[in-house]
Amino acid sequence: MLIELEKLVPHPLPDRIVESSAVWRNDLKIEPQSKVLFSAQSGMGKSTLLHILYGLRLDYSGEAKLEGKSLRGFSLAEWEAIRRERISLQFQDLRLFPNLTARDNLNLLPRINPSAPSVEEMTERLGMTPFLDQSLSTLSQGQRQRMALVRALRKPFQLLMLDEPFSHLDEGNQLNACSLIEEVVRGNQAGLLVSSLGSTPPITFDQRIEL
Repeated sequence: MLIELEKLVPHPLPDRIVESSAVWRNDLKIEPQSKVLFSAQSGMGKSTLLHILYGLRLDYSGEAKLEGKSLRGFSLAEWEAIRRERISLQFQDLRLFPNLTARDNLNLLPRINPSAPSVEEMTERLGMTPFLDQSLSTLSQGQRQRMALVRALRKPFQLLMLDEPFSHLDEGNQLNACSLIEEVVRGNQAGLLVSSLGSTPPITFDQRIEL
């Protein structure tokens, strides 16, 4: 999906952050199937940017477009279809259901990505198979991150957005996760946006942008 940002500034965002950013109040084009890393410290607007592109926030000046159409021009029904079929977002706060098992969290999806490996294969590669039938509330934050990633990859998408997806993963788990991400993104012929606190995950990015 083609993404175009034109003088975009979220509100409220301090001028000192806007002035130092390579994104805010600038023009930026992200081509379809590009893999882009947005790197910044906390409070610089990484989650805000992904939420804008997911249609969750309209409190900004400037323009943001998907495939040439202003995000403000999509109806609620259009956004519902986009989120169900075209964009997958792993939220920083994960937004899983703690009282359900890990498996049940995955089975709640209305549509399944035909290009993704099975749940069994993905959880095996991420070391999560033994925990599938445990209540999510009993899992560590790193284990929850891995389950949230499987859920994001299991959705259909043309654009995958991951908001600080590796903050609680050690190097080995991060390598396994990145290998799986690149495989599914490639299979979907999709774009990838990843936010990071500053470290660079082991993914071959086309662009690295300091937010």
